[in-house]
Amino acid sequence: MFEQMENAGLERLHLACDPETGLRAIIAIHSTLRGPAIGGCRFITYQSEADAITDATRLARGMSYKAALAGLPHGGAKAVLIKPNHNFDRNALMESFGRFVQDLGGRYITAMDSGTLTSDMDSIAHTTKWVTCTSQIGDPSPYTAMGVFEGIKAAVKHLHGSDSLQGVHVALQGLGHVGYAVAQMLYNSGAHLTVSDIDQVKVLKAVNELGAKAVATDKIYGVEADVFCPCGLGAIINDHSLQQLRCRIVAGSANNQLEREEHGELLRRRNILYAPDYLINAGGLIFVAMQHAGQADAAIAAKVRQVGTSLSQLFQQADQEDRCTHRIANERAETIIARAALHSAA
Repeated sequence: MFEQMENAGLERLHLACDPETGLRAIIAIHSTLRGPAIGGCRFITYQSEADAITDATRLARGMSYKAALAGLPHGGAKAVLIKPNHNFDRNALMESFGRFVQDLGGRYITAMDSGTLTSDMDSIAHTTKWVTCTSQIGDPSPYTAMGVFEGIKAAVKHLHGSDSLQGVHVALQGLGHVGYAVAQMLYNSGAHLTVSDIDQVKVLKAVNELGAKAVATDKIYGVEADVFCPCGLGAIINDHSLQQLRCRIVAGSANNQLEREEHGELLRRRNILYAPDYLINAGGLIFVAMQHAGQADAAIAAKVRQVGTSLSQLFQQADQEDRCTHRIANERAETIIARAALHSAA
């Protein structure tokens, strides 16, 4: 476990167990050098506790990079709640998790993520003040989708000279809160959609409302499209899927899209433009951080729209240096965090 923490650059790894409520929680804090660590709370099923720790560890570093590149005064963290396989009181479990967060004394601010709802954040808020995305604040998903949409436009413009999406074909994987919102924005901009999701009700909705073409979940990678937009879970750019891709751009909301670091370079070698996930999907984090700080909605939206500008600058640098976008983005984030470390030491 300690080797895993060192490899990921984690500051802290916290575990909590509450047999009375069924809580089994992991909080991975990557960095607090730029401020309190902020990141969502997942509530999903895992095959093993080791898988849950690995997920939290991988995601925490991405949150630090996301906050650094977005210019937010925060470090990154991620919480994972292992969903019980027996009956449980959801409110009681979330309140127990809130006490766990409160015990960290403000080092970590929690928020919504896969499997959690605004009502869960309300329950957590009963036992800690270090929470956002409550019903009073709202769901960050629309802001994540806004940033992804701006990122797709920036990628299309970089390749074709115009950010118009009229007639652009997007293969979109995952129709959850963020994925469906992205699909709606793309449809309203004149894009053609091919979609997949394990939930056929969501797929049918996209077909009926957005004129999308549906394909099986294992066929979405091979769709001939301008953009592949992954909006599900992570590690979907891997040795197997990468060989199937028939697109010019990978740009979507999923976290940890690359199974391994070298897959970013392999995308570049195949002349596929990659929008690093922790840059293009930063809209949700921008929302929760700025809402927690009491910023106005207009200021938050303006900040989210800058995601496209940041990606355009990254794409230009990658072309000039003939390097992969993922590595350059990593270096930028690490430099920002390192500067914070030097400032803290001084």
